[in-house]
Amino acid sequence: MTAVAVPPSLSLPVIEAVFPRQLHPYWPQLQESTRSWLLEKRLMPPDKVAEYADGLCYTDLMAGYYLGAPDEVMQAIADYSAWFFVWDDRHDRDVVHGRAAAWRQLRRRLHAALDFPAEHLQHEDPLVAGLADSVGRLYSFLPKTWNARFARHFHEVIEAYDREFHNRAEGRIPGVDEYLALRRLTFAHWIWTDLLEPSAGCELPETVRKHPAYRRAALLSQEFAAWYNDLCSLPKEIAGDEVHNLGISLITHEGLTLEEAVEEIRRRVEESISEFLVVEKDVLRLADRLADGTVHGKELGAAVRACLANMRNWFSSVYWFHHESGRYMVDSWDDRSTPPYVNNEAAGEK
Repeated sequence: MTAVAVPPSLSLPVIEAVFPRQLHPYWPQLQESTRSWLLEKRLMPPDKVAEYADGLCYTDLMAGYYLGAPDEVMQAIADYSAWFFVWDDRHDRDVVHGRAAAWRQLRRRLHAALDFPAEHLQHEDPLVAGLADSVGRLYSFLPKTWNARFARHFHEVIEAYDREFHNRAEGRIPGVDEYLALRRLTFAHWIWTDLLEPSAGCELPETVRKHPAYRRAALLSQEFAAWYNDLCSLPKEIAGDEVHNLGISLITHEGLTLEEAVEEIRRRVEESISEFLVVEKDVLRLADRLADGTVHGKELGAAVRACLANMRNWFSSVYWFHHESGRYMVDSWDDRSTPPYVNNEAAGEK
């Protein structure tokens, strides 16, 4: 794969040197199947799918993350991820067009579809039906205990999106600590971490998931992604009158200039990488201890190694995604506040 040129202000040589990029071998089929799924589920209009779906690189992002996943797990994750981006865009348009009642209704329906996906597969709202389809497939891979955890985590994400809706409607910029806590939910840190397990073919016991080293490695990989996203999307979000970006919180509440805010986000990004490289060794030691000579221990140790390897893959996948996806090429848009790939006429707006 040919690497794109990364602007110096966003360049992270350590990622390019120490986190080699890989793609799941199923990726070409994944891209085609997710494109077909978006059409079949009417999640994007056919013209938008044809023009933008591949260039948005949603499947590239997931195929660079969940290596080793069985093809059907990879496909379910990629479809769910594409759905998540479409949902994020709907949420954005509901805010921009002041559709508070529509958002409240969607929020209720998503909670219901998450708990009872089979009952929502034919729902009139493609977003509700799309969640039901993708989540129903994700629920088929591991025991009900994993499904309940995934659902609990995603209910929290939906509620965090509701808090974002109200913040944006009121023009309220959260303080730095409040923002960081909210961001862990709206970026769905624990959802992407949960999905490491079906990729590895094994539900991890709570003692492993909550082990300080494992939990820290998982959090750092996600924090890197969220903060790097903030760094890359700051121009887009300033243009769109956004209130949720670490840079915007730092400028508003800590009195930093734009340049100082960018520098502070970069510092946090670089710190998350260097700390991950340290804690990664602790997780490898944990995997060695788990492989205690029993068949179960060997499987568990291998699953922890697989999950850790994919946390590591998240760094490179997120990094390159931000420079290849049309989602961040704000300078090429006709209107810097309106992404060209969204359906802005969904409720009759022009």
